[in-house]
Amino acid sequence: MNYYQYSFTFSDSSQSEILVAMLADKGFESFVENEKGLDAYISETEHAKLSLGFVEEITAFVSCKVKSELIIERNWNQEWENDYPMVVIDDICSVRAPFHKALPNVKYDIVIEPKMSFGTAHHETTYQMIQYLMESDVKGKAVLDMGCGTGVLAVLAAKMTAESVVAVDNDEWAFRNCSENVLLNNTPEISVFLGDSSLPELGIYDIIIANINRNILLKDIPVYSKHIYSGGKLFLSGFYTEDLSMITNKAIECGFAFDGNKTRNNWVAARYTKV
Repeated sequence: MNYYQYSFTFSDSSQSEILVAMLADKGFESFVENEKGLDAYISETEHAKLSLGFVEEITAFVSCKVKSELIIERNWNQEWENDYPMVVIDDICSVRAPFHKALPNVKYDIVIEPKMSFGTAHHETTYQMIQYLMESDVKGKAVLDMGCGTGVLAVLAAKMTAESVVAVDNDEWAFRNCSENVLLNNTPEISVFLGDSSLPELGIYDIIIANINRNILLKDIPVYSKHIYSGGKLFLSGFYTEDLSMITNKAIECGFAFDGNKTRNNWVAARYTKV
């Protein structure tokens, strides 16, 4: 699948939150912050659905410069190998590409083919979600990873001896990449599905992980509430500190209790328990 990359440059970093929310509503799937602003990615199929004046619509609300380019599907392994460091979380878990050598002393060694799917642990949200999982009792539990991307969180849950893991993403590229990484990490207990929270295959879980974005989380929290056992844990990320109260209010409304949160460079991961 081909993607369009839109690069937004602005001087006020607080505009990033507004921009991500607007772009997510228009079908953009992945966002990468940088020193100058934000890079956002949308599939060629979804891009064709955008209105001709959508850039003007965006810049009417956010003062920024915009440039775009079509990214043809290519060998993302080679692209990432040029600048893709291994990530080590709390000296317990490493997330590496196949071209990295395994570290001898980490408990959980995760190998990810770093194509274009979100979830390589370089981003703050994935990093914090990995921390939350490692702090949790996963053994023998049923785990759901919504918006799984590369499948890094699902793989970690499996390596932590979850009894079963379901990984779901609505992007075909992510679905294929996650399926590949399941095989690469020898974690056959993970079932990977192409779809979203409306999938009829969804069951009831002890732990639900959702690292997506604010708008999708707000829409799907009521669904998560129907697919989690009483006492089950819900881990949410993909939003900013300014959004935490909004996310938490929705979770409480849907029968969850707020257990706390982590913050890393203004990105938040939060933990809830189903009452």
